[in-house]
Amino acid sequence: MDKQKSRWAIYRLLCAALAAALLAGCAAAPRQHTAASEPTVELATAAGLIDYLRSEPAVRDAAIWDNPYGEGLTIDTAHYRIYTTHLEPLMLRQVPAFLESAFRAYQRQLPAPLSSPEPFVVYLFGTRDQWEHYTRDTAGTDADVYLQIQAGAYVADGVCVAYNIGRRQTFAILGHEGWHQFNQRLFVYRLPSWLDEGIATLFETCRYEQGRFVFEPASNLMRLGSLKQALMHNRLMPLEELLLLNPGQLLTDINGNSDRASIFYAQVYALVRFLREAGYGTRLRAYEALLHDAAAGNWPLDERLLRIAADRSVPLTVSWNRQASRALFSHYFGDNMASLNAEYRVFCSKITYPVRIRPR
Repeated sequence: MDKQKSRWAIYRLLCAALAAALLAGCAAAPRQHTAASEPTVELATAAGLIDYLRSEPAVRDAAIWDNPYGEGLTIDTAHYRIYTTHLEPLMLRQVPAFLESAFRAYQRQLPAPLSSPEPFVVYLFGTRDQWEHYTRDTAGTDADVYLQIQAGAYVADGVCVAYNIGRRQTFAILGHEGWHQFNQRLFVYRLPSWLDEGIATLFETCRYEQGRFVFEPASNLMRLGSLKQALMHNRLMPLEELLLLNPGQLLTDINGNSDRASIFYAQVYALVRFLREAGYGTRLRAYEALLHDAAAGNWPLDERLLRIAADRSVPLTVSWNRQASRALFSHYFGDNMASLNAEYRVFCSKITYPVRIRPR
């Protein structure tokens, strides 16, 4: 792998590590079971779980997965094929519904849904050892980079690879990384960092209701808490700076202070919400147009930038991210940054007003 590609691979993978480390968890209420329907110990085997899973509305089929990592299953849904060695019945029963709910939520970011002729592939391992084994088997020379992720998941070649880090956090990271998987597979153009990471944070918090997961970005207390801290300590970055950053420029925070990384994720979370919600949705149409044009391959950028945006084999660079971000934001949302900054700051204050910060 050449040096430029290696640097970007490390950046992208450690972005996943940053996202995993900073997630608050998915606030989903556990499914209620009566004593009569409580699964027995025997269900916690692959064979015993098949009929149990097939009774779930989101599940189209389940079968034994013959693999070198541990006892496992394949689970098919309308849009996903799940390979899993995580056999805890209550959580596993909810994974298919979670992924299908996330898929519907991703589609709602767009003015019109996208078709997915092939299922999205998700690996969910029961242990980190299994996850590491699979990664070493499949990632080749990139494996050492992937293994730097301390907790969570990554997306490589359109496949999401995760392991169980607890129900709440596992669902949170699947929702976040699932957005990256969705747009990498279905969009003609890849997204600049602020937009890709900002949208991904919208799927980190949810509640479970009548067999579906409802995503609640406004309840993402981790992002809101980091945002309020930035406001309180006058550390909010102006939009001109925020748009040009990517998490790879904050990687030193992984081994030290995570405040700058937290602020970046909190601010792009707030920025996406600002574009969708502020002023009773006055910018929502422009926001949807930006995503629609990314999916359709219709961005108003010069040919050099478009070639990189469309060719996933070409490594992204800090320079591309800066140029594309600046040009796209100006085209879709205007270039009156002073006015936008003022509105954005007011919006950040508004959404963080109910959040209480405990003194350290």
